[in-house]
Amino acid sequence: MPILWAAISAFWQPVQTVCRFVIVPSGRLLCSRNYNIMRPLSFRSDELRSLLLRSKIATLDELKQALGTAVDVTVFRKLKPLDYVTSYSHRGRYYTLREIARFDDKGLWSHSNVCFSQFGTLLATAESFVNRSPRGYFADELARALHLDVQDALHQLALQRRVTRQLVSGLYLYTASDRAIQQGQLLTRRNVEAIPTVVDASLLEVSEGELKAAILLFYSLLDEQQRRLYAGLESLKLGRGGDRSLADFLELDPHTVARGRQQLLAQDVEVDRARRTGGGRKRAEKKRPK
Repeated sequence: MPILWAAISAFWQPVQTVCRFVIVPSGRLLCSRNYNIMRPLSFRSDELRSLLLRSKIATLDELKQALGTAVDVTVFRKLKPLDYVTSYSHRGRYYTLREIARFDDKGLWSHSNVCFSQFGTLLATAESFVNRSPRGYFADELARALHLDVQDALHQLALQRRVTRQLVSGLYLYTASDRAIQQGQLLTRRNVEAIPTVVDASLLEVSEGELKAAILLFYSLLDEQQRRLYAGLESLKLGRGGDRSLADFLELDPHTVARGRQQLLAQDVEVDRARRTGGGRKRAEKKRPK
């Protein structure tokens, strides 16, 4: 028995020594050698916030430079808790914070000709404007509201069925995807189209009925020549088909509108010939037999 135990001890001792020599020291050396290499770099969101508070807006490259990183994902990870917004103009190249932006009543804000929206991207902004509009938007109307071309964005929204479009007066009118809202927008637009003096319905601050009543009241206060010239002026502003539109709206003969338009172009206006109240020949008194 003592002989067997001595043999086992003789066999175990080298293995135990080898394990201590090979595994333990080499593991410690490996950890010590790579300790500084494996330690992650520390980036702070405060550095991005400080930059944006100073400059209001910044590009991705400027944000990376402020953080001291070349990795896009790192910037977005540090921007996320700051509640950032990308520009809907300039292909979304610029960034700002919601605490910096001063959005107007339409949800828009711009700085150095860079446009931002509280709704986010250009697609999201165009979608929101169309769906919230009481009368929908033609492309040129929405372009004036957002200060950039929106034709491609509206086309994408229509393909994705996020908005709908209808032909009105030969142009596509973009309306809400909700059927009930869409019908209301189309009805309101038809009422606006019935007032030919309105060039851009998106700028109206009163109802169509109030505007129509005001125009007709003003028109009723004019004398004969002034009515003709007013109709001719509005026809000139409308262009082709203006004579017929104004004639229908003001209940005039199209030739009367055309005459007023021609008088204005020729500057053939009789300033002192307008008939005033009580003007003209005096009424002759009837002679009664005595």
